[in-house]
Amino acid sequence: MALAAIETRSSTPSNETAHDRRLAEVLKHAARIFWEKGYEGASMRDLSRATGMSLAGLYYYFESKEDLLYLIQKHTFTTIMEQVRERLAESSDPEVRVRIFIGNHLEYFLANKEAMKVLTHEDERLKNGRGAEIRAIKREYYRICLELMEDLRRVKGLQFSGRLAVLSLFGMINWIYTWHNPRVDAGAKVLARQMGDLFLSGVLHNGTSRRKAAKTKGRTAVTRV
Repeated sequence: MALAAIETRSSTPSNETAHDRRLAEVLKHAARIFWEKGYEGASMRDLSRATGMSLAGLYYYFESKEDLLYLIQKHTFTTIMEQVRERLAESSDPEVRVRIFIGNHLEYFLANKEAMKVLTHEDERLKNGRGAEIRAIKREYYRICLELMEDLRRVKGLQFSGRLAVLSLFGMINWIYTWHNPRVDAGAKVLARQMGDLFLSGVLHNGTSRRKAAKTKGRTAVTRV
């Protein structure tokens, strides 16, 4: 009963309720337990203690720990996509929009390290269509990034593989939670600027070089004819 009600609720910063905030808090505590004990090692009793809910109360809202894992994943990916879409609407410049995507990604990942670890290590646990639903959300996130790369390539007149650029970027920013140490590493904004510089320098330089090479090859072919 309760999980269906939770799934149909949609919250944004403007309409977020006390219920939405409490759910986010429960999911945050549950993510910490899954991270510490692993999905198999965590029990509903462990989750009850961590969330501050009675065991009966937890079972009222969630029939099993898979319900919680599913909601952690769904909440995480829908939230990060809603945030990035809202922020992307602020600019039409393709370079700026790529930087916005990187900044949003790093900001969310660093603020939710435990959830990100759970998503990485427990992403094959979901069954009965839930896994397919989460994978569909992930594909939509990938498409958002791919469209940014295609726009950058078109506007700048570059030549590079959009798919390769997207996967390279994700390889660069997805694992930040595994190495980021706030005592020695910069915060999300500074890291986003630095990583954006590194990524865009590579894309723009490589794309320009390939474009020049193609033009040179074309002129050579014409001369030979």
